[in-house]
Amino acid sequence: SHGDHRIAMSLAIAGLVAEGETIIQDSGIIEISFPGFREKLEQFLS
Repeated sequence: SHGDHRIAMSLAIAGLVAEGETIIQDSGIIEISFPGFREKLEQFLS
């Protein structure tokens, strides 16, 4: 994502339908535009 929080969020969503494992390094950058994104995503998946 080269430090772009919007790209990191997009890749996290794309990873839901991708085959295999998706790893996003430095995903904390997402907190800039969507604090709690990871928690909401985990809620959605459970």
